[in-house]
Amino acid sequence: MNRLTIIIQHLVPQHLLSRLVGFVASTKIIWIKNLFISSIIRIFDVDLTEAERENYRDYITFNDFFTRTLKPGAREFTGLISSPADGVVSACGAIQERSLIQAKGKQYTLEKLLADASLAEKFSKGSFATIYLSPKDYHRVHIPTGGLLAAGNYIPGRLFSVNKATTESVDDLFAINERYVMQFDTPQGAMAVIMVGAMIVAGIRPAWRDDVFPPRKFDKHKFEPPKPFNQGDELGSFLMGSTAIVLLEKRVDWCITTDQPVRLGDSLVVDQPPKQ
Repeated sequence: MNRLTIIIQHLVPQHLLSRLVGFVASTKIIWIKNLFISSIIRIFDVDLTEAERENYRDYITFNDFFTRTLKPGAREFTGLISSPADGVVSACGAIQERSLIQAKGKQYTLEKLLADASLAEKFSKGSFATIYLSPKDYHRVHIPTGGLLAAGNYIPGRLFSVNKATTESVDDLFAINERYVMQFDTPQGAMAVIMVGAMIVAGIRPAWRDDVFPPRKFDKHKFEPPKPFNQGDELGSFLMGSTAIVLLEKRVDWCITTDQPVRLGDSLVVDQPPKQ
């Protein structure tokens, strides 16, 4: 069944399907959006008790529901580096020979992920953590530690699902899907946060933009002056499920393991200064 699912993902028009779903997800027709939202809540057992609006009928569109905000104080940001999102740890560890672990038996390179050789060199002896956001999760991404946002790079690509089955089957998955790379300078050294798009995701929307990035259009930009962020500030949101990857310039001792559930704000590293 997994093999058939992967074959179907190769064959379907991924962008067209995702944009069509995105169109439906933005409708304000009450019965359609309520049906859509209630179905997702039932299928994925979505918990709305921490959301600012607990009644699903209060959301204007499905996208409004999917990018829902949390009640103030619903999450506490702890440790030197905190989780950027709710989800499950797909992989974490040290970057070895410019390669990261995608899944058991599969690796991919920094150059492919970042589409920037000089930036890849900066993180070549660092650390990485990959967090998978399922459809039931809170879908906003926050900065793991305070710093200055220096540059961003939206990279068009495919829209494969990023669930466990696809991650274990599709080579270079995170480096071929569309993604947005954010580069930060922090007291702990350079950091990158990558938001990776996926099947049915209708867009990646940074917190400082009113709209999602146009599909299939490269957008590389610097922030002058750099934008300051405190730990826990919002970076952006996904419309439907996806993945967030954190890259650190220096080695750290992770206190998380593969397949471990994490919540936004949970500490990801042993509380000590990064290794040199």
